[in-house]
Amino acid sequence: MAVSSSGFTTHPDFKRSRLSSSPFHDNNNGLELRKKKRRLSLFLDGNGVRVNRISSCCCSDSVVRRASGSGNSIDKTEEKRSHRSRVQAITALPFPSPQSRFGTKQEKFYSRCTPRNSGPQSRDTPPKRDTGIANEKDMGIDLLNEKVNESGINEDGSSWFRKSGEDLGENGYRCRWKKMGGRSHDTSSQWEETWWEKGDWTGYKELGVEKSGRNAEGDTWWETWQEMLHQDEWSNLARIERSAQKQAKLGTENAGWYEKWWEKYDAKGWTEKGANKYGRLNEQSWWEKWGEHYDGRGSVTKWTDKWAETELGTKWGDKWEEKFFAGIGSRHGETWHVSPSGGGWSRTWGEEHLGNGKVHKYGKGTTGESWDIVVDEETYYEAEPHYGWADVVGDSSQLLSIEPQERPPGVYTYLDFGSSPPPSADDSLDLPPPPLQ
Repeated sequence: MAVSSSGFTTHPDFKRSRLSSSPFHDNNNGLELRKKKRRLSLFLDGNGVRVNRISSCCCSDSVVRRASGSGNSIDKTEEKRSHRSRVQAITALPFPSPQSRFGTKQEKFYSRCTPRNSGPQSRDTPPKRDTGIANEKDMGIDLLNEKVNESGINEDGSSWFRKSGEDLGENGYRCRWKKMGGRSHDTSSQWEETWWEKGDWTGYKELGVEKSGRNAEGDTWWETWQEMLHQDEWSNLARIERSAQKQAKLGTENAGWYEKWWEKYDAKGWTEKGANKYGRLNEQSWWEKWGEHYDGRGSVTKWTDKWAETELGTKWGDKWEEKFFAGIGSRHGETWHVSPSGGGWSRTWGEEHLGNGKVHKYGKGTTGESWDIVVDEETYYEAEPHYGWADVVGDSSQLLSIEPQERPPGVYTYLDFGSSPPPSADDSLDLPPPPLQ
């Protein structure tokens, strides 16, 4: 049976030492932090953001005044998808992300109480932490084939708007888009959402969503999702790329988080995945980065880097990397801790997998321990991604169905061989990402 080896197995007391360095366990402010966490849990949902919804939907007898046009909206819940790391998180993150009970109530309410031909349903739900990149079917992108510009006021005084259109450009470029939003009667709570699809005669296709909102308590959030198909300028292979950015910030506390996820695939099995994360809860901050790279020929590289700190000066971190090809490779890592007084400790470890059933393990720490041994051990690693080219193609039917402008007879595609990147998702859509303060 194949097993995954680790440089920590020689020292069973290591995990206990690492946990005891966390400010949630042994610093002098532990009791106060636990009190603050209990207080925050009273008004934070699973995303670390207060959620106060404004019911802008009324039953079938609601009075809705509309300017013009008609339309439909689709409200879908993002399916949870997360990356599983080999290394245990260095601290218990203060924003867990279970499915919110509020979302379930909202779905039940709207399913039986949405008035016919009303405005778009309220999307005042912040994104969930650590859910990765959703598949396109979970985004619920539904673009209209006609130009729409309408708005209205609901019975409770809240207002809404919905617009859609089409932008045309050179080389067969076409962008179909839809934008909608709403706000409470006193404008203290509002949300906006934009969908788009783009394509041109080079074969470039793009599908995207952007969401933002705030509530009466000052909590804010922002989220964007994209997937695109294009031809790689070096290999001439078809490539599909997906990405997501999410952030939320609490209005009454110094708390918030930000995540950026990306995935890239080509038709020969080359795959790249990664994420950057940041979070803060009052005097505590943490960061995490990880990446995976598969060359499509059996070579794989994976890495993770996590660290955290408090305003009192305590810092700690953990990182590792592995590289393998044809059963031969290496793993190495480091764990460290720094106290407010400037003292601390660190431990490094490594493994060399020789490809013959032998593994060379070595390491040392600043407290005096060290080891250097060769053991009989099976080598295990993932030479291929669990989700690859065939999977992403199967999940991208809406992206692949995007059509550019109809090409007139005798008109040919203009190919730009310069270094300019493909059109940005923000072209013709004024949607700059807000900074996380």
